[in-house]
Amino acid sequence: MSAIPATRRMMHLGLFILGTGSHVAGWRQPAAVTSFEDFSAVQQIAATAERGLFDLIFMGDNLYADPAAHPSYTSRLEPLTMLSALATSTSRIGLGATASTTYGDPFTVARAFASLDHISGGRAAWNAVTTANAVSAANFGRDHPDHGQRYAIAEEFLSVVRGLWDCWDDDAVVKNRASGLYIDPKKVRALDHEGPFFQVKGPLNISRSPQGQPVVFQAGGSAPGQRLAARTADVVFSVVQDLAEARVQYAGFKAQLSAFGRQAEHVALLPGVMPVVGRTDREAFDRLGALQGFLSDESAIQLLSDRFGTDMSIYDLDGPVPDLELPDSYHSFAGVMLSKARRDRFSLRDVYNLMGAARGHWVLCGSAERIADTLQLWFETGAADGFNVMPPFFHEGFTDFVDGVVPILQERGLFRTAYEGETLRDHLGLERPARGEWPARLGRV
Repeated sequence: MSAIPATRRMMHLGLFILGTGSHVAGWRQPAAVTSFEDFSAVQQIAATAERGLFDLIFMGDNLYADPAAHPSYTSRLEPLTMLSALATSTSRIGLGATASTTYGDPFTVARAFASLDHISGGRAAWNAVTTANAVSAANFGRDHPDHGQRYAIAEEFLSVVRGLWDCWDDDAVVKNRASGLYIDPKKVRALDHEGPFFQVKGPLNISRSPQGQPVVFQAGGSAPGQRLAARTADVVFSVVQDLAEARVQYAGFKAQLSAFGRQAEHVALLPGVMPVVGRTDREAFDRLGALQGFLSDESAIQLLSDRFGTDMSIYDLDGPVPDLELPDSYHSFAGVMLSKARRDRFSLRDVYNLMGAARGHWVLCGSAERIADTLQLWFETGAADGFNVMPPFFHEGFTDFVDGVVPILQERGLFRTAYEGETLRDHLGLERPARGEWPARLGRV
């Protein structure tokens, strides 16, 4: 495809790290990383991402253990702890972690991400998730809220966290040795939040962070999830399979922003994509075939049951996709996959081959040139502001993208050739919010 002028908007690239890779069996690839508890391997992944000038590293998380679903994802380090350590061996790349609004508390989350923002010099991001899987509830001694209640809780949770981040003025810490005044009490205020789910006095016991507020990610695909993202998120991580559908989703989401006093450029939409890169298309498809060869019918049934929220063992894997209602959990994943299955007349095994490859995310397989062409097409035709890259395994599954695809995108003027700013907000083209801007916009729930 032809090059575009460098004055045009730049593509954003995030690295989504899910254990040893996004393919459930990627760790079985020869020479692949086999432990996500090996911090030296994580440091090498981060170094490659920063060398590739990625906007950020984005760590997924869950709150339960299921060794059958994704072994390397179950056996892993806690994301905020890991990213705080990574902050000391990286200098520019953003550092994003998942924390639950259903099983966390606003004060702890606000304090933790403000701390990461200070430690990293303004590179922190919080992926605010409602926690779809009901299995998590047993680890917290609670009942799992239904879909609607989870989003009602999340609305208030986000408001409280944003409010806590703004309890301090930027210049509240004066450190005046002559007068003995360390903190100006007139520039620190309580939040005094009283809501249906949370009562939080505040303020935080940490000053306003370098970005003013850490960047907020969200990944909701349902109507409540999109509304919450349109109101509160800086970046949205989306699930897509089809270009035309992605364009409709992109336009529909951007249209919601004006209701909250926001413009299209205020929120970046980054679909997840698992690139399988080869020197030729044939080599790439052979690599994907080798990965798929590690999968079994037993793992297929387990993953399909998990994603569709029902026991799929009663159905024939080589038969048609049954009529299923959208589950209370994994609403977006299930909706996208069922839509594609009906449109393309998939069998259940076809659906599993997509889910097993990237758990429902878009799989893009081909030469570096073909992958760059496709990403450019999506970026230029209103389907994405960039992409969350989900390597099938590390390290080769990621270095192939950094060394093969990124240079092509740079040559076409689509992606940066150097970091121009210091903070994650700089990389994303987001302004540093003034104190009080977000609480005024969000209001009190």
